[in-house]
Amino acid sequence: MIIRVTQKTLQEIDLHAAEAYPRECCGVVLGDGDCERVRRIENIQDRLHAEDPAAYPRDSSTAYFMDPQQLYVVLREAEQDRAPIRLFYHSHPEHGAYFSKEDQARALAWDEPAYPGASYFVVSVMAGRVADRLAVTWNAERREFVPTEVAVA
Repeated sequence: MIIRVTQKTLQEIDLHAAEAYPRECCGVVLGDGDCERVRRIENIQDRLHAEDPAAYPRDSSTAYFMDPQQLYVVLREAEQDRAPIRLFYHSHPEHGAYFSKEDQARALAWDEPAYPGASYFVVSVMAGRVADRLAVTWNAERREFVPTEVAVA
């Protein structure tokens, strides 16, 4: 499978990752083709960590948690506009682009993709600059997320 994104979408995701550095960013890409829309979502991991460090031991330099209210607004937008959720993205400051066990767990609900058809995109940011990217999609036969080629239009 190949994920196709526009150059503008890729630039917006990279910009978000660089601006958020040294913290993780997160967001969603809706629509497809010329109608792709990047929706930044606030990473509230620092707030959760401050409120309950036992339940949320990591801060936003190594973790993200999408603001549920903002995510809800984006999901409603997708539904109202009939714009498919194409990608969920987040960054890894000072770490490689990999889809962690935690990322996988969050992307699943009852061992199935929580958002069927959506892919996941991880951006590695080193010293404030995008160093690498990884896209993954669900492989139903293997029952796991697998690396996927990204074609930029």
